[in-house]
Amino acid sequence: MYKQKLVLVGNGMAGLRCVESIISKDPTAFEITIFGSEPHVNYNRILLSTVLQGNTSFEDITINDRNWYTKNNIQLFTGETVIKINKETRKIITDKEREVYYDKLIIATGSVPFILPVTGVDKEGVIAFRTIEDCQKMIETSRKHKKAVVIGGGLLGLEAARGLLNLGMEVHVVHIADYLMERQLDSTASLLLQKELENQGMNFLLKKETQELIGTKRVERVRFKDGTELEADLVVMAAGVRPNIQLAKESGIDTNRAIIVNDYLETSVPNIYAVGECAEHQGIVYGLVKPLYEQGEVLAKHICKMKCNGYQGSVLSTQLKISGVELFSVGDFLGDGTTKSITTFDELDSVYKKVVFQGRKIIGAVLYGDTNNSSRLLDKILKREEVSSEEKRDLFQSPSTAEGLIASMANHEIICNCNAVSKGQSLKRFKIRD
Repeated sequence: MYKQKLVLVGNGMAGLRCVESIISKDPTAFEITIFGSEPHVNYNRILLSTVLQGNTSFEDITINDRNWYTKNNIQLFTGETVIKINKETRKIITDKEREVYYDKLIIATGSVPFILPVTGVDKEGVIAFRTIEDCQKMIETSRKHKKAVVIGGGLLGLEAARGLLNLGMEVHVVHIADYLMERQLDSTASLLLQKELENQGMNFLLKKETQELIGTKRVERVRFKDGTELEADLVVMAAGVRPNIQLAKESGIDTNRAIIVNDYLETSVPNIYAVGECAEHQGIVYGLVKPLYEQGEVLAKHICKMKCNGYQGSVLSTQLKISGVELFSVGDFLGDGTTKSITTFDELDSVYKKVVFQGRKIIGAVLYGDTNNSSRLLDKILKREEVSSEEKRDLFQSPSTAEGLIASMANHEIICNCNAVSKGQSLKRFKIRD
């Protein structure tokens, strides 16, 4: 029987999750070839910060080792970049002049770090935080140098800063906005976070805009537009990412901020799909792992010709992977003139909770200091259920232990946001009786 040839461009988390799902649904349908620009097998990029912080090793964050590719008859080319798609002949061409035919092509090229367009970014000691190699460079730098500046006070920047602290460096975080993680937190939660991170040893410069990186061969100082300067042996650019759409644009595939896809992750070119951070669905580009996995599941069903309602977008939720910090945000946590909210703030114990309602439905929340009810809140938002007065009270009461929380949850409630695993699925997987 003829197997269709499926080529995946990008060996990252979104594309591989899609391939895993395709194999589970129809293991004999495709002859699969995967190209990855990095010289590694598939790894969990969102756990790079835990490697930097010293909690895990590079081996620990590997998702699929070489044996997995071999076992599933997947031809993997690492350290090789696809540079051209010939739509007419259905061939891809790589930077090593390899040509491969496809029946179906999935583009999962992810994102590239945004490097500030300022003088001095090409100096030694200026790096991004996106790959295993970036992690290794930071670890090596910490052995010889001690002054680090992280540009960007979002999720990635703060996790990088925590890792550099663990490596023994003096760390300053520079952020252009009024407060940290302004896309995921309100000002109250952000201030609590800042105080905790300052207690851990971080220094912050807010409302600062970088003008120039100064030094001879290696970076020595960061100069800001207000004229002030800061010493630095290492500058980590963590000011965001941009969808990697160069291949698609040069191949004549429709793009905007990212590669434009429909509800079935189809691009403007037949038999070519896009998934993950490089895809734009209904004007939205997602950068968190849960939406990317949801896209991959929809695409897998579609390619395997299974019934599917299509991708309908995702509710975004955020957690920070820093020891000593309990933080969670989801949905529309700011609200507007048409919404109302319930807020509690225990200043003594630094516990802050805000839940935003549209009518009697929860549309967003911010939790700081106590995130025990995060899964329950997320479940209510996803199901768009109306909340009774009794349920509202329960949302602000935290079980005394994690065991108590899980015992009180319904089987359909999510306990792992990244992988969308419910309590019931977890009990079944580990053969635990409820």
